[in-house]
Amino acid sequence: MARSVSVLLFTLLLGGSVFQAGCGDDAQSAPKEEDAPALPVETASVQTGEISAFFSGTATLTAAQETDVVAKSGGIVSSIAAEEGRYVRKGQILAQLDDERLALEVARAETDLNRLQRELDRNEEMFERQMISAEEIDRSRSAYDAQKAAYDLAKLALEHTTVRSPISGVVSSRMIKVGNMVQTFSPTFRVTSFSPLLAEMHVPERELNKLGPGQAASVRVDALPGEEFVGRILRISPVVDAASGTFKVTVEVRDESRRLKPGMFGRIGIVYDTHADATLVPKQAVLSQDDESAVYIVRGDTAYRQLVVRGFENSGFVEVLSGLTPGDEVITTGQTNLRDSSRVEVIR
Repeated sequence: MARSVSVLLFTLLLGGSVFQAGCGDDAQSAPKEEDAPALPVETASVQTGEISAFFSGTATLTAAQETDVVAKSGGIVSSIAAEEGRYVRKGQILAQLDDERLALEVARAETDLNRLQRELDRNEEMFERQMISAEEIDRSRSAYDAQKAAYDLAKLALEHTTVRSPISGVVSSRMIKVGNMVQTFSPTFRVTSFSPLLAEMHVPERELNKLGPGQAASVRVDALPGEEFVGRILRISPVVDAASGTFKVTVEVRDESRRLKPGMFGRIGIVYDTHADATLVPKQAVLSQDDESAVYIVRGDTAYRQLVVRGFENSGFVEVLSGLTPGDEVITTGQTNLRDSSRVEVIR
């Protein structure tokens, strides 16, 4: 019995010594929070301002007006008056076809018309004196009218030997050369209007109630980095495509500088709502994880994790609906390594 008690006491004493030794090691290895080095961070102040919600999409820019200029008359090309890349106005001469034969036909038709005009004048005078019958004066008038129509047709055919642009724009293609034989209604040039340009986007049907004609839009293209062009919604298709679940939105953008070109790949943003006096923080300050958004607020030399509710956002800022007040200092750089109540050093 005495031996059992001795063994029990020895075991208890040994366990206590081990426990005290273990506790001593932990206390020495665990650094105190106030002794941890301050982490360098950068901050920005929470501010108020205006922020907009927008739908973004992509589309290829196309010309609102583009046409192939056809020859209204056949003939040999005698001269070219416009080259590719040149801006032309509506009605401006692009090329001239050989017109010698048609000019002769106009001259002959004009001569016959003048002759019949004189005969008609003489017959009208004689009819007033009752020297000829009404039938004769009618025949004279009919002959004059027929020749007048022939003369007008000959003039029109002569005018058609001059190829003119039907719209204002830039000559984007020339299909003829001097000396080519051009057939009637064959294409000779292509003229493209660079303003306005159109961007057709196919938008998910859930956005249908947010968009409407006249809403402002911004257009950016990869070929002109840093440039932003102003546009607007021109029209919206009234139907939703059942196969894709989208509807077509056509955005119009005017660029008088003509730096935007048809065929460019455009990134379109359409503003559909705006909040004034919104609480804004830099986008890089907001951390998102597990459907939660948070920022780190600096007070003194300590960073505190603060949950926030997000609103609208753009390329630079996020609207905070709750959790912050204007003037708070939030960490924008260095917050990924922080924990709540970490010591920080703000780098100015």
